[in-house]
Amino acid sequence: MSTRNANAKPYKTMNPEDQNPQAPLQSPVENGAAPEANLGGDAGRIAELEAKVAELTDSHLRAKAETENARRRADEEVAKARKYAVEGFADSLLPVKDSLEAAIAMPGAAVEQVLEGVHATLRQLVAALERNKVSQINPPAGTKFDPHQHQAISMVPADQEANTVVAVLQKGYLIADRVLRPALVTVSAPK
Repeated sequence: MSTRNANAKPYKTMNPEDQNPQAPLQSPVENGAAPEANLGGDAGRIAELEAKVAELTDSHLRAKAETENARRRADEEVAKARKYAVEGFADSLLPVKDSLEAAIAMPGAAVEQVLEGVHATLRQLVAALERNKVSQINPPAGTKFDPHQHQAISMVPADQEANTVVAVLQKGYLIADRVLRPALVTVSAPK
């Protein structure tokens, strides 16, 4: 007994000769279908996709231009920051220069007056350095030698613990936490 439907069409088997991979594809017109039947929906879809492509292209170009503008603005800001980085520091040193010029303008001043002016000018300079986060390294005698902040010039015998500062020959300076110049020191020799 066959379970096959009486109205069903028999399967058509394809012969290898019927398959031609080189055969050109047929358009709906060549196939006998009406062109309006397929193109009506496709034309709208194509127009929609072309509009989307144009929108995305425009969006991409705008984003690229904005990125270039941001990069250019950042480069200009960095250049300005480098060019004018010392502006505040220079501004705080101008009163020191003015004081020195005023001292030079008084050639007949007494030694006491000149010494008083030098002390006032030094105070101005110290204040200007402190405002710009420049602090001195001046370790007292007996301080443990720190190679990050001190530079040993010599080792001398001393009545204190070994590898400690005996004397400061030249003060050092820090900018914030970075050593600008280490303090030149003599260090106690081991006993």
